[in-house]
Amino acid sequence: MYRVLLLNDDYTPMEFVVTVLVKYFAKNREDAWRIMMHVHQQGVGECGVYTYEVAETKVTQVMDYARKHQHPLQCIMEKK
Repeated sequence: MYRVLLLNDDYTPMEFVVTVLVKYFAKNREDAWRIMMHVHQQGVGECGVYTYEVAETKVTQVMDYARKHQHPLQCIMEKK
């Protein structure tokens, strides 16, 4: 299993991160806000744990979405 993580940066708007969590990780707005604040304060936050293929797809989707909207948001995966 693989953890999908968001990394903090100084440019991506908080609301954009919340939108990503709702759109790609099926979080409700309250959970998305909590995770976003954790990323903001701790520098990294877990979005979920998935099989390799699902985690890889989610990372690609988030990175593509962020680039499309010209944000430097980074999404990575690591083995749990």
